[in-house]
Amino acid sequence: MTDAPRHIPVMLDRTLELLEPALAVEGAVLVDATLGLGGHAEAALERHPGLTLVGLDRDTDALAKAGARLARFGDRVHLVHTVYSGIRSALDGLRIDRATAVLFDLGVSSMQLDEAERGFAYAQDAPLDMRMDRTTGITAATILAEYSEADLRRIFYSYGEEKLAPRYASSIVRARAEAPLERSSQLVQLIIDATPRAVQRTGHPAKRVFQALRIEVNAELAALEVALPAALDALAVGGRIVVLAYQSLEDRIVKRELAARSRSTAPAGLPVELPEHRPEFALLVRGAEQADEAERARNPRAIPVRLRAAERLRDAA
Repeated sequence: MTDAPRHIPVMLDRTLELLEPALAVEGAVLVDATLGLGGHAEAALERHPGLTLVGLDRDTDALAKAGARLARFGDRVHLVHTVYSGIRSALDGLRIDRATAVLFDLGVSSMQLDEAERGFAYAQDAPLDMRMDRTTGITAATILAEYSEADLRRIFYSYGEEKLAPRYASSIVRARAEAPLERSSQLVQLIIDATPRAVQRTGHPAKRVFQALRIEVNAELAALEVALPAALDALAVGGRIVVLAYQSLEDRIVKRELAARSRSTAPAGLPVELPEHRPEFALLVRGAEQADEAERARNPRAIPVRLRAAERLRDAA
């Protein structure tokens, strides 16, 4: 497969190590909620001959390429075109009650970054699309053309944590009055022109704006807020989940949800913890793990990753 050499799954060995007890059980079902090009899924299927995979992705191009990559595993593989917030519906459609393992590898995929025409990368000139699912939704160009200055400022602050959000929002509104912003090179140049030289020396000024636009186009955080609880609810007792996050906004959502599910709900002062108050999950790693130095050197996309994992201890009351 021509895409395989460029696609290096992040923290592959550690991910499979953490999921191992849940992948090795009889009748194991792995939900790869962000299938991408299928690197993690392929390795799991190779190591566990009895494993069934349910692969979800909103990107039809990714599903087609992953399907070709995983075709040799036959009916052990079920691919579903959906946002990861549709995990419960996907399982219901396959008549699968519970999964034994779930994997989220969040953010933009290698394929989406590498294909210039998708518009995700600020280093390559392309139409400002940024849709992970090109069959539906609004593009980044539409957002830049139609959002108010206040809304642009909001998404740059909220999703890009960009301190210069007001400056960039006002520059965009002025520029679009003269001509539409339709290509990434136009937006990059506008941002560079609006950025003080001292700030430019701290990193590419367009990075946070592009991140914010991508998150807004794909409603990524809203989908994750729904998907993560649904994934945890779908896990059987003894099932495990691993989440790889690449930016702080995603990681905060993951940290908060896993922390809430892994603490006792017993009222303060209760002499005996009742079974229904015991934690539903146990955390499998302390805090968030990062890729080691060797992997970071080998695969730059592993540099920002934060891994969190948990195991289901009991069903909800």
